[in-house]
Amino acid sequence: MTLLPILALAVGTFAFRYGGVVLRDRITFSEQTKRLLSTAAVVLLFALVATAALAKGQSFAGWALPAGVLVAGLLAWRKAPFVVVVVAAALTTALLRLAGLP
Repeated sequence: MTLLPILALAVGTFAFRYGGVVLRDRITFSEQTKRLLSTAAVVLLFALVATAALAKGQSFAGWALPAGVLVAGLLAWRKAPFVVVVVAAALTTALLRLAGLP
């Protein structure tokens, strides 16, 4: 029963990726469209981060998790190594939860 949806997703993913390679030289975008697609990617990524940082299931995740994400964002913006970003975010969240902040 679950094999059919998995196969459908696999075929769709392959077709989507293969289509990009085949159509790369046949389709051209204007500069305005390129800027719009770039902005759309940033907005989509921000929405994903905001949803993951602020919600846990159907409710608010508490203040410790968004604080950890904020620390990670600041360190990434300052070009800290990835391991430092992840460890600092985890430590921030853990210490705030240990202090009693939900």
